[in-house]
Amino acid sequence: MALDFVGMDPDSPKNECPAVFVDPETGDMYFQGRTVTDPAVLERIAQDSPIAADESVVWHPQRMTPIVMEAVSSTYERNKQGPGLPSFERMLENAERSAVHLEMRDTYDATDPAFLKWQEDGSTEYEWDDWVELIGVAVARGVRMRRLRIVSEPVTDYIRWEHAISYGNVKAGEELRWLPRKQAYDLMLLGADFWMFDQRIVRYNFNAGDGTSLRQYEHVSDPRRVAQVVGAFEMAWERAVTHEDYRP
Repeated sequence: MALDFVGMDPDSPKNECPAVFVDPETGDMYFQGRTVTDPAVLERIAQDSPIAADESVVWHPQRMTPIVMEAVSSTYERNKQGPGLPSFERMLENAERSAVHLEMRDTYDATDPAFLKWQEDGSTEYEWDDWVELIGVAVARGVRMRRLRIVSEPVTDYIRWEHAISYGNVKAGEELRWLPRKQAYDLMLLGADFWMFDQRIVRYNFNAGDGTSLRQYEHVSDPRRVAQVVGAFEMAWERAVTHEDYRP
């Protein structure tokens, strides 16, 4: 389906949303925005316009009015493109204060050549240069980087290998901690690994049953949902063991 991208909230944090689109053939408009869940707001709207089961209410800030007017008057720039799905690199570049990563699987890519070599001869060589440079730039401008790994014990070979090569994470400037799963059983943890930036936006990443990445992501910026992630991470972080003290 062909849609024209009209514009995005100019003051939205890091250009994520809301946004306005137009069907060039029919002139129909599509609005992307935060779904309204406040019962009081929904009740008030329903008094004048009942909300059907297949309808939803989305919120747009007042500053979006000029963009909406461009869509209404068809004066918007044709063939303009939005920023698209944000990459990890772009989200990290936009981070101003913090970036945290939670890993909860006991195996990721078991076909990684470096992992296979470690199994063969115990080598802990790993190509960390790009990561050290990427994270180093963020840390240098004041972004606090924290990584937490929740692991089952006895640990898998993959986790032993990860621990052995984590000198690269430390070199890049990450704070790294490990939390045995038996010490996290009573915590309300999320259902997927994630990155969270500035305690403002969460990027969930999904893996297949064998641990390999599906390259599928979901982004959440609703403050109410992000607050739950902040709480879950911080509680787990407080219990975790520093990398220097953890022995797999």
